[in-house]
Amino acid sequence: MTVQEVMLKALSGEVHWFRAAEILGWSPRTLRRWRERYEAHGHSGLVDKRFLRPSRRQVPSGQLEQVLRLYRERYAGFNVRHFHQIATREHGVTVSYSFVKQALQAAGLVKKFRARGRHRRRREPRACFGEMLHLDGSVHEWFTGGDVRPCLIAVSDDATKRVLHAALYSSESTWAVMTSLTAVFRTEGLPIALYTDRAHWAFHTPKAKGPVDKERLTQVGRALAHLGIEHIPSYSPQARGRSERLNRTIQDRLVNELRVAGITTLAAANHYLSAQFVPQHNATFARAARDPASAFVPFGAVDLDAILCHEEARVVARDNTVTIAGRVLQIAAQPGRRSCVGLTVTVRQHLDGHYTITRGSQRLGTFHDDGRPMDAAAAVDAKNAPTAAWKTPRTRFPQRPQASL
Repeated sequence: MTVQEVMLKALSGEVHWFRAAEILGWSPRTLRRWRERYEAHGHSGLVDKRFLRPSRRQVPSGQLEQVLRLYRERYAGFNVRHFHQIATREHGVTVSYSFVKQALQAAGLVKKFRARGRHRRRREPRACFGEMLHLDGSVHEWFTGGDVRPCLIAVSDDATKRVLHAALYSSESTWAVMTSLTAVFRTEGLPIALYTDRAHWAFHTPKAKGPVDKERLTQVGRALAHLGIEHIPSYSPQARGRSERLNRTIQDRLVNELRVAGITTLAAANHYLSAQFVPQHNATFARAARDPASAFVPFGAVDLDAILCHEEARVVARDNTVTIAGRVLQIAAQPGRRSCVGLTVTVRQHLDGHYTITRGSQRLGTFHDDGRPMDAAAAVDAKNAPTAAWKTPRTRFPQRPQASL
């Protein structure tokens, strides 16, 4: 239309032909040839004849049909980037991502979205691997057609974008968070800081949407403080943008992959996460840290089971029992002590469900998850041992002989 408009203005005498050539960026000779074609054939004479021939780099129709058929029959619902990666890796598709996107949009299989504005990075990632970890839970309908909405807890590194742990749990609970942290700490070590939202398991918030109470620690906060890990709260979804984007990416990909694999249980999904999804995700999205040194600290001889647990202080009742979570734990007789009544003890419920009662470094009992003692036999033997200090017979003085009358 620009060529036609300029040429009509030149034909009408509004602009000179030399001026028309300058506007179009042509030489006077080229403009003269196009003028002759326009006068002979009209608007159709201005069409470049090269556009009527197919390109030598045109994608074969068979491969285009393969891409459309794969998406329509097997990978419907995948985003274009995810589908292109799987089609390239598993089905030998060699066309570019841009071509696949345009073909799916032209076929009406993928919606066209408005281009986003340029992303502005508010904070540079930490320099070292393990300098700061992100932990966040995502409740979602992970299994297609199911009514259950489990929670995915993902732990990622800020410097490398690596997912260090991801697993599905029935809910976002203290037990689930501590189980995830235990898996990361045993594999990598102790990080410098942990960045989370202000969920009930993470912080106590006296006033809604207000600052957290760092003096009143939750069970997770107590464990992190004991290990020397800084716990950083997030006050908005925008502040934890990396965690939110990770959740969105996993939701977009994992639901479709579980559907294609036919997985409908938590156990099978967690196995798929650890064996396939997380390694492939890290291979695609992970990057190298600015500083090659690792900030993870080995925990050495620290007993993680005694730290990452539910811990409360109790006073032993008159019948030598303590109660926690509706369980009555009976303390057996202890060597060297007549009774434990009135003692302030520490009761821990560990991640595998069993309980322990300790006082300082002394363990007073270990119990199953239903409250039955594990070391009942040892306690009974200690009670009946003749060497116990409180069982030592009292020494009697000899009687004085009576005088004879």
